[in-house]
Amino acid sequence: MIKLYYSSESSVGKQSLGYVDASSKEILAIDVTKTNVTGTQWKDLATHLGVTIGDLIDKEHPAFVKNYDTDTSLDENGWIKVLNNNPEVLNYPIMILGEKHYQIENPSDIEKLLETNSKGIDEKKHI
Repeated sequence: MIKLYYSSESSVGKQSLGYVDASSKEILAIDVTKTNVTGTQWKDLATHLGVTIGDLIDKEHPAFVKNYDTDTSLDENGWIKVLNNNPEVLNYPIMILGEKHYQIENPSDIEKLLETNSKGIDEKKHI
């Protein structure tokens, strides 16, 4: 199964969803602008990616710049609040493939990460 955390308000997010949808794998697509992601989930995603929660945020996004300086320094809970209040500031979609987590900076990279000859089409779920 592929899990994709993405923002439907981002072109990279929409394109990433398209690539994942085109695969023959079972997917769970989580649009962070429509589905509440808990602080624990954000922390888990960051930990598996080897980054801080603040690193998940596009500090140049208009929604971020409107409320914060680009050099803002917050603690973990502060960054979680930023993501919960403005989920569209997620800098890149996050794809979980098996036990591996990836930040998708270029949607075409998804093709390289997925097996090219997948067999069977499973039900696709979107929330």
